[in-house]
Amino acid sequence: MNKDYDALKLENQLCFPLYACSKEIIRKYKPFLDEIDLTYTQYIAMMALWEKKTMTVKELGNCLYLDSGTLTPLLKKMEAKGLVTRKRSTEDERNLMVTLTKDGEKLKEKAAAIPGKMAKCMPLEPEEAGTLYGILYKLLK
Repeated sequence: MNKDYDALKLENQLCFPLYACSKEIIRKYKPFLDEIDLTYTQYIAMMALWEKKTMTVKELGNCLYLDSGTLTPLLKKMEAKGLVTRKRSTEDERNLMVTLTKDGEKLKEKAAAIPGKMAKCMPLEPEEAGTLYGILYKLLK
């Protein structure tokens, strides 16, 4: 094969193993998230809200690297489950506030064991996981 095209080989792409690992990790989360009736995207939204309690949709989107077109249907489903409320800000009606409900806060107790369960599914030593974490966040910035 022509060397000019080596850069197009799948095995030479950094993006491919990142993509494949992301899919596999999310697949490993599924049985644990099924137990608490959340999708992976709902779970990461809940983690942000467990930490902050109330956020604008824009803040949540920035935190999760998601746009409002993805967040709107996600938040509607979470609201229908009674996990969050969505209301316009009284200070600036352009901002839609997302607030954790009591049921949403209670779900945190059930979810608390998930990170430990996931750690057992990963073939990484704690030091390797820490290094990978640092590298991935370096890429995100």
